[in-house]
This record gives sequence, structure tokens and C-alpha cells, in this order.
Amino acid sequence: MKVYINGKIVPEKKAVISVFDHGLLYGDGVFEGIRTYDGIVSLLEEHIDRLFRSAQAIAMEIPISKAAMAKAVAKTCLANNTMNGYVRLVVTRGVGGLGLNPYLCKKPQIIIIAASIQLYPKELYTNGLEIVTVPTIRNNSESVNPSIKSLNYLNNILGKIEAINAGVPEALMLNGQGYVAEATGDNVFAVTGNRLTTPPAYECTLVGITRNSVMKLAAEQGFEVQESRMTRYDLYNADEVFLTGTAAEVIGVVKIDRRKIGSGKPGPVTLELARCFRKYAGSRGVAIG
Repeated sequence: MKVYINGKIVPEKKAVISVFDHGLLYGDGVFEGIRTYDGIVSLLEEHIDRLFRSAQAIAMEIPISKAAMAKAVAKTCLANNTMNGYVRLVVTRGVGGLGLNPYLCKKPQIIIIAASIQLYPKELYTNGLEIVTVPTIRNNSESVNPSIKSLNYLNNILGKIEAINAGVPEALMLNGQGYVAEATGDNVFAVTGNRLTTPPAYECTLVGITRNSVMKLAAEQGFEVQESRMTRYDLYNADEVFLTGTAAEVIGVVKIDRRKIGSGKPGPVTLELARCFRKYAGSRGVAIG
């Protein structure tokens, strides 16, 4: 594997950063996860726009332009022949001291990794996920705003630990008021009749790229799509529930907190949106070669 670091593509063993990088010391940085499909870096413009918004929110200036970032991503994918895989694009605050002061970090570091991806097992796309609600709540918007896709992912990791300890692969996280926020790495949707509902950003939800794409595709198919506060009651009684994310794409949820959702299998809306999204994502982006 070859890794992009600050303008150079180097062998994996030489892809190193300083132990004084604030990304390592404090989780001070931002990132994006991006898919590639058949030589297309999917929805790259949308991902880079969000990366720059995240950086702006933490007062970090990315040292290259959006266009240069897009070229660097494509170049890294080409160097690794990552035609169908996953890209991790990371910008750290850079090297500083042991103190918190971010202004002592002179220049952010850009790291791009292009490799294969570990998806949920194939059978879960056929049979659906079982998830549980975990006690760790989603970060409050006035703490680390979930709209910032930051390197500080400990909140999500704690939720993932609780899910695994409960014997399931994913967790449902609530916000501080008890409303549904999201899963540890994905957004959540409920289908009731002709209506799709997902929590709004103010409920401590990351505004996902896949989430937005699925909302667009569903609206084009005539579904009523809304962002609204949701409780677990709404999910328990939905016809279908599914998760969306760059890595997960669209995957059905068939049981929440031991309650069967709908028929107990991924429903027709979930399966159709999964098909449509994959087609959509594979046709919109930047060519690698």
C-alpha cells in the first residue's frame, strides 16, 4: 500500500507522523470516508465540501484548495489501484507541543489512505441487522457538534463497544433529551407508509452524504421525506427501519431492543433504495484514471 502524506505518495512503512501531532495527541483534526466504485471516487465533491466545513468549524485552515484535494485523492487511488474500495481522507492540526494551544501547530497535515473496505457481512444485507439502544448518548451540539466529522470519535467508539458487548454489530444512540440521534457510524431512517423520516441535524445527527443522497432518491420516487424528531417508539412501530452510511451504503434493521421491525426482514423500500443508491453513487464522482 502507498499513502499520501503532505503532497508525497510514500510506501506504507514510511507513512509516519510526529508523536507531537495534535491529531494523535488530542484527536484534533477532521476526516472523510469515501467510496470508490469501478474507478469512480463517489460523491467526491460533496465529501470534500464537508471536510472543509468541518475544518472551518474547528478554526483550521486546510493548506490546499478543494480542487487540489480532489486531485490528491484520485492520485492516491490510482497509486493503489483502488478501483472498488474505500478512501480515508484525514487532515490533522499538525505538529505542536504537549499543550492544548492549537495555534502553536504551524501547518495541518494531509493524509490519504486508499484501500479495501470491511463491510457488514453479505448475509446481513439479506437478513438485516439487529441493533440495541446504548446508554452512551450522542455528543451535545454545544459540545463537539456532530456536524463536525472530527478525529475525536471516542463517543461513537463507546457506543460501538456497548453494542458488541450486547452481542449485536451496531448501536442506536440517543441525544441528551432522549430523542433518536443516529447509529455509531450511520444515519437512521424509518419508513411508515409512503413517508421516510430521519432525525434533523439539531438532534445531534451528522448530516451524512449517503443520508442526503437517499433522501433525494426517495423524493424522486414519490416518497414524502421529512426530517423530524423521532423517539424509539417511532422506530419500534415503523414498517421498515434502515441505516445509511458511506461504508454501509443502505442496510435494513430488522430488530431493535429485541422488538421485531415490520416483517422481520429488510423491506421493499429499503431494498429498492439500496439498489438505487448504489447505482447513483457509482455514477457520480471523479474518475480515478
